[in-house]
Amino acid sequence: MFFNSDCLVRLSNPNIATMKEDILYHFNLTTSRHNFPAMFGDVKFVCVGGSPSRMKAFIRYVGAELGLDSPDRDYPNICAGTDRYAMYKVGPVLSVSHGMGIPSISIMLHELIKLLYHARCSDVTIIRIGTSGGIVEMGSRHVGQAGLELLTSGDVLASASQNVRIAGLEPGSVVITEQAVDTCFKAEFEQIILGKRVVRKTDLNKQLVQELFVCSTELSEFPTVVGNTMCTLDFYEGQGRLDGAFCSYTEKDKQTYLQAAYTAGVRNIEMESSVFAAMCSACGLQAAVVCVTLLNRLEGDQISSPCNVLAEFQQRPQRLVSYFIKKKLGKA
Repeated sequence: MFFNSDCLVRLSNPNIATMKEDILYHFNLTTSRHNFPAMFGDVKFVCVGGSPSRMKAFIRYVGAELGLDSPDRDYPNICAGTDRYAMYKVGPVLSVSHGMGIPSISIMLHELIKLLYHARCSDVTIIRIGTSGGIVEMGSRHVGQAGLELLTSGDVLASASQNVRIAGLEPGSVVITEQAVDTCFKAEFEQIILGKRVVRKTDLNKQLVQELFVCSTELSEFPTVVGNTMCTLDFYEGQGRLDGAFCSYTEKDKQTYLQAAYTAGVRNIEMESSVFAAMCSACGLQAAVVCVTLLNRLEGDQISSPCNVLAEFQQRPQRLVSYFIKKKLGKA
């Protein structure tokens, strides 16, 4: 597989070039003590997800799929000197945990992007794999193993104008994000910097979305859709749940909001995609978000599936992304 060595990771910070040393505090890595090009210069794929255990399981899985694993091989945590994040590597694949929510993944991304920059990595693809709650019209819009269908904004508007009643995306379905949107369904990420409102776009790489969708078709192992992902600031009130410590709205209010989200193209809800898309786009990284749905948000708020079922669900984005990497490397 040919990679374009000219497509280097870029920073948007002139201060970095004047620094004698760059300390990536939350990774326990520094440019003065670590040879970044030697450690990470061959990285072409970065996969990030919430928990250290999930990302270690992913690196073991992808290592086996690429033929780089062995029964006695261990994958040491490159960030072992800190308890903030975990990082694992096999061949050209880097696997990093990002914690939960926008603040945690934002800190991780700042240091990850600088790591890739200092390592002079080129043509890097970064994919967030995670979990979410799903909402999508069923029936003709359902995407099953036998026939995958791309959901377009035109479909959404047409169904909304016809007042189609929506049901939920079934648990275990995988959503490939077309756009990350905020809780007002805008494709933007807003941050207050030095007291000023800064807004960045949250577009993701369209070609990468299509490539992942084709891979899901070829695998044909689980339902998959392409749609917008709504990123919220918390798990409970921000996502319209009725089971948090606080709730000032009704079930009817919740259903009305989720129907509006569906009409706006939203297919799942999580807490990291907007800042992930904004930061990756700003530094020229090809980025995608692939999440499995753990529950139908139109039918409830609590995750009640058995642990073994949830464990298998969480493996689905890993299998899809691993297949994509194998295909890109010519090993599928």
